[in-house]
Amino acid sequence: MHLLHFRSPFSRELDDLRQLVRAEWSGTVYRTQSIKKDYRRLIGTAPEGGFSHARSCYNCRYLLLAKAKRYMERIGAAYIVTGEVLTAGGPSSDDLIEMTARLGMRSRILRPLLSSIGADAPRDLTSWARRKGRVRSTKSKHALLGEAAADLGMDPRDPMRCECRCKFSADGFGKRVASLFGEAGFTLNALRLLDFELFYKVGASTKIVLARDEAEKRELQNLFLPEDFRVYPATPHGPMTLVRTDWDAKSPADRREVIDLAARITATFVDSAGPAAIPIYYRQELDDETLLLNARPFQSADEIAAIGGVEMIPLATPQALVA
Repeated sequence: MHLLHFRSPFSRELDDLRQLVRAEWSGTVYRTQSIKKDYRRLIGTAPEGGFSHARSCYNCRYLLLAKAKRYMERIGAAYIVTGEVLTAGGPSSDDLIEMTARLGMRSRILRPLLSSIGADAPRDLTSWARRKGRVRSTKSKHALLGEAAADLGMDPRDPMRCECRCKFSADGFGKRVASLFGEAGFTLNALRLLDFELFYKVGASTKIVLARDEAEKRELQNLFLPEDFRVYPATPHGPMTLVRTDWDAKSPADRREVIDLAARITATFVDSAGPAAIPIYYRQELDDETLLLNARPFQSADEIAAIGGVEMIPLATPQALVA
C-alpha cells in the first residue's frame, strides 16, 4: 500500500504527520506532493462572480485525484482509495462521479465512506467494503471512521483533525481570497497574510496585518518583504504589524497617512490601551533607522471598520478547531 499526502496552501499542515504514519501504518510507502504551484487553479468562482466554495472544493478534489492518478500509474497501482465524505456546500455525489469519468477512472476509485456512489467503485473492492459495512450504511461518517479504525487496530480518534484543516472551512477566508484574486500579481506570500485574524485592506493596494500572540508573531516574521514597514509598540509583548503597499506610487503625505493609520490600529490592540496616546515604533524592513510616533488608539474595532476605505473581512475559526 502507498499513502500519498498533498501539501496545499489552503490546508493547515499537521507537524507530526510523518510520525503518525509511521505509528499507524508501519512499513507503508509514504509520499508527499506539494500543490503550491497549482494554487490559482483551486479557486472557483460563482456564475455571478465572486468566490464559490462549491467550485473551489470541486477544483481541489479534481486536482488531487488527477495527481493521484499520475502517481498510481507511475507505481503500477490498480486502485485509488480515498477518505472522501460529502460536506455542506461542497461537491455532490453526482459531481464526484462526473469528475471520476472526466479522469477516465471509472471502477478505479473506491470511496468507502460514500454509500451513494458505491456503484461507481471497483467491484471487488466494493464487495469488500460492503462486507465491512462501509458502503450503503446508514451510520454517520464519524461512526464509520471509528469502526474502520478499530478493524485496523488504529486509534479511532482523528489526530489529523481532517475536517477542520481546510482553511475554506473558516467563514470569511473565501471572501478574503476572492478579494486578493482581484489584484494583479499576487503571490503565495500575500496569500499567507490572509490567515491572520486581524487583516485590514485599505483601498485597493494597502494591507495592514497584525500578529498578537507569540505564535502569530513568529509566523508573520517570515512574511516581511524588504519594502514592508514593521510597526510595533514600545511596550513589551505587544502586537507586531506588517504594512504593505506600493510606497513608490504614494506621495510623502499619503505614506505618512498609511503609517499613522497602522500605528493607531497597532495601538488599539495593545493590552493596556486606553484613551492616551501610545508610543509606536516603525521602520522599513531593511532600514537601520527606527522612528517613533505617539498614536491614539481607536476606541474599538468597530471604529476602525467605520473608516472610509478600510475593509476588515472577519475570519471565524472553524468550530471543529475549538470544540
